[in-house]
Amino acid sequence: MQKILVVAPSWVGDCMLMQPMLQRLKQRFPSSRIDLFAPPWTVSLLRQIPEIDEVIVNPFAHGALQLKARYRLGVQLRAARYDAAYVLPNSLKSALVPVFARIPQRIGFVGEMRYGLLNDARKLDKQKLPLMVQRFAQLAEATPEVLPHPIPQPRLKVTEEQRQQVLRKFDLTVAQPVAVFCPGAEYGPAKRWPVAYYAQLAQELHERGYAVWLLGSSKDKEVSTQIAALSEGSCRNLCGETDLSDAIALLSRADLVVSNDSGLMHIAAALDRPMLAIFGSSSPQFIPPLSDKAQVLKLDLPCSPCFKRECPLGHFNCMMQLTPDTILRHIPPLSATQP
Repeated sequence: MQKILVVAPSWVGDCMLMQPMLQRLKQRFPSSRIDLFAPPWTVSLLRQIPEIDEVIVNPFAHGALQLKARYRLGVQLRAARYDAAYVLPNSLKSALVPVFARIPQRIGFVGEMRYGLLNDARKLDKQKLPLMVQRFAQLAEATPEVLPHPIPQPRLKVTEEQRQQVLRKFDLTVAQPVAVFCPGAEYGPAKRWPVAYYAQLAQELHERGYAVWLLGSSKDKEVSTQIAALSEGSCRNLCGETDLSDAIALLSRADLVVSNDSGLMHIAAALDRPMLAIFGSSSPQFIPPLSDKAQVLKLDLPCSPCFKRECPLGHFNCMMQLTPDTILRHIPPLSATQP
């Protein structure tokens, strides 16, 4: 049996984009065991991906070297006798634990001068592999020249029992159509559609008969509280109340999702829910929502995408000019949103 350790990305959305790679590894090695070395905030998601056998929590803070601690952890992992490690992040630090664990085959892109740490170090051709999902999937192949097409879209499944359990937990009903807003974005405010626009959209959808739920982490609480107040009771604010597994279950019931470029956007796409994905400072050319039911809404302004955390020009036109009326024109009819 092939025993594989995958060093996972740090972001929830990137972890979702990793699934086609895991599927390909299972195709190549049907009896393999695949364990993930991943940050704690991704664990709830990873435990719902069927290709993963175990999640080993990565205890190291982002950017922290902690060389001695990494060495100790690597020594502990030697007992697992992994045959191969796939290192998805490009940092030097991410390749250290597989070396200390004495994993014989260590695959990844060259990244930060990792030739001595990876013994299958591949040079990334960004033109040939423009999408992150393609880059991850390519690492699952025996040689860097091969990439089967088409790459399957990431998919998550939620059982009706799981869904009903979470609905009861938060005293929610689905007697009317459900619109879920994901107003957060971990990277920074330049990726967030304006609070006032979300509030206006919530009021419009409420008048059309939708129940509107706000989903996000505790970091999105301030933004979501403002949206809830401005919408004058048109939405239920669940930001900071749900864990990631709760959010996945609630997203699975959405008739419509409106989301910034965020981890929840990729989860909604993996659940194949009708979605309007709003892009401003970032680009869907690299990490688009991978679902035929997702519409990407963006303005092709000369200054965007800038990939900055805050608007460097101070006007934020890439989002300010993408008005609620524009969003409303792209909402699919309810008959088209049903599973």
